[in-house]
Amino acid sequence: MNKVAYLECPTGIAGDMCLGALVDAGVPAEYLIERLKKLGLGQEYQLRVESVHRNGQLATKVHVDLSLAEHHHHHPHHRHLPEIERLIEAADLPPRASEWSLAVFRRLAVAEGAVHGVPPTQVHFHEVGAVDAIVDIVGTCLGLDWLGIDRIYCSAFPTGGGTVKAAHGRLPVPVPAVLKLWASRQVPVYNNGIDKELVTPTGAAIAVTLATSFGSPPAMTIDRVGLGAGSIELPVPNILRLWIGERVRGGDGEMGGWGDEKIETIALLETQIDDLSPQAIGYVFDALFAAGAVDVFTQAIGMKKSRPGVLLTAICPPEKISACEAVLFRETTTLGIRRSIQERSILPREIHEIETQYGVVRVKIATIDGKISNVQPEYEDCARLARENWVPWREIHRLVLQKWYAELESSSKVQEFRSSGEF
Repeated sequence: MNKVAYLECPTGIAGDMCLGALVDAGVPAEYLIERLKKLGLGQEYQLRVESVHRNGQLATKVHVDLSLAEHHHHHPHHRHLPEIERLIEAADLPPRASEWSLAVFRRLAVAEGAVHGVPPTQVHFHEVGAVDAIVDIVGTCLGLDWLGIDRIYCSAFPTGGGTVKAAHGRLPVPVPAVLKLWASRQVPVYNNGIDKELVTPTGAAIAVTLATSFGSPPAMTIDRVGLGAGSIELPVPNILRLWIGERVRGGDGEMGGWGDEKIETIALLETQIDDLSPQAIGYVFDALFAAGAVDVFTQAIGMKKSRPGVLLTAICPPEKISACEAVLFRETTTLGIRRSIQERSILPREIHEIETQYGVVRVKIATIDGKISNVQPEYEDCARLARENWVPWREIHRLVLQKWYAELESSSKVQEFRSSGEF
């Protein structure tokens, strides 16, 4: 599983931009047209491809031209999710394209349903244009499958701004369904200063459903780049850039990550302090964790006028920056906070519960390429049982690890771990 794609979205993402980028990257338009015919919607639209310029850059624009009746909304056919699922399942698509298409539509239906207060199966897909959405989503999944993409990554999204006309009147941008989709994956977003609708529900659903993670590109070698043009002119080129290449993995002299780690975008907040009681610093730790920080630490430093001080650092998700900065300004004497956006790699982990004579302790198990790399009992669980039973913390910790390895020894997986050299 080495062939990867990276969706770079400086001006957002929409379904037609995905199609354009895929065709530009080499997916034959004829292939998409013939495969899409199997959905049985040939009378309702026509697929058209053209080369266009966006701020002087050449890109591919894919148009989904609706039939006259559909275009003028003369008895438009607003399909529900079950009907769309039946169309996809009956179309004899490649297995991955079918699976991905169904997953995208189901996620989109959940988001739209949450916005309108109805079950996903009762959502009318008029908000995203029933025919347009089907062609964009299924066509994108067909193209990714044709290219043999194994894993997809995506950049952070620009929020856009202003309002947009929808079936229920004018809506603020980002529209509610897009916000729901972003929240479902905790997608990082930012404001690029363009007050237009930059991310459509269809585009958001494709990315949120199919992307492994959001942020900077993975370690990869780039074989080709597809440029998909958006519909409107913007101050910067309105182009979705699709990078396609091979994942560069760690080990054996290669550069890059371990392969199945999660790449997460985080914020780093730091400030130096030389005039605050150490007791207050301890209180700040608790307040920052309550505000959403995932880690807080201090380092001893020397400051101006030879004063000893501390460098206070908080790590938090980007959406928690404001809350954590509010704590730092409120609870410390600092007058300024530095912030930076970084990435961190997180290994897959599972939580197992171990029953001991003193009580239950959760054990966190991390893996690399499916092999166990670290096993650690949860500190707070061990501390609670140590206090309740008047037993040393290190004894609880030792007992939990002993029982976990004993259970592994007796399980059917022990031979697998032994053969991998991890046990």
